[in-house]
Formats: sequence, C-alpha cells, structure tokens
Amino acid sequence: MSISGTSLASAQNIDASTAYSNAQKLTQSTSSNALGSDQDSTTNGATNNAVTSFSAVLNNALQGAVDTGKAAEVQTAKALSGKGNMSDVAASVEEAKLTLQTVTTLRDRFVSAYQEVMRMSV
Repeated sequence: MSISGTSLASAQNIDASTAYSNAQKLTQSTSSNALGSDQDSTTNGATNNAVTSFSAVLNNALQGAVDTGKAAEVQTAKALSGKGNMSDVAASVEEAKLTLQTVTTLRDRFVSAYQEVMRMSV
C-alpha cells in the first residue's frame, strides 16, 4: 500500500490547522486568565499566576509530544504484528517526527531567551 501525496498533504494540513487553532485557543485562554488575575490580585499574585500558566502550557505541550510518540509506537507495533495499516504507521511516525522537531525548536528558543535574560544588566 502507498499513501498518495495529495491525501498525506491534506492530512498534514488538517493536522497543522487543528494544531494552530488549538494553540490560538490556548494562548487566548491563557491571556484572558492572566488579564483577569492582574485586575483581581497584587503584582506578586499576577506574576505567580503567569508562571503557573506558562508552566501548565509547557507541561501540556510536552505531554502532547509524549502521547504522539506513544501513538506512533503503538501503530508500529500493530504493523509489525500484521494487524496494522502501513498508511496509519507512516502518518503517525511523520506526526511524531514533526512534533519532535517542534519541541526541539521550542527548547532552543527557550534556552536562547533564558540566556538573553541572564545577560541583561539589572
């Protein structure tokens, strides 16, 4: 079995648009939560809430990456046992690859931002 380029590209576009819309919703909900807490609490409480929100977003992203990798492993195991579909395996492995690339890029940007903050003079 082979995957047609058109169906794979359309599946990736759907996944990409879904991921983008989920990220937008997450960003908007985090922003609205942070704004609400700024109005209701002191500056220290707002900072604490922002750190908690950032931590929650980061943890959710990492957990999503782990879940994607596990799904790819399950699909691969099914294919090796003869019960899986090769197109499902290829799609899940490609999704895991893209997720890993995204996580690596985010890690690099976070490290770069941290280093830049550490270089600032107070």
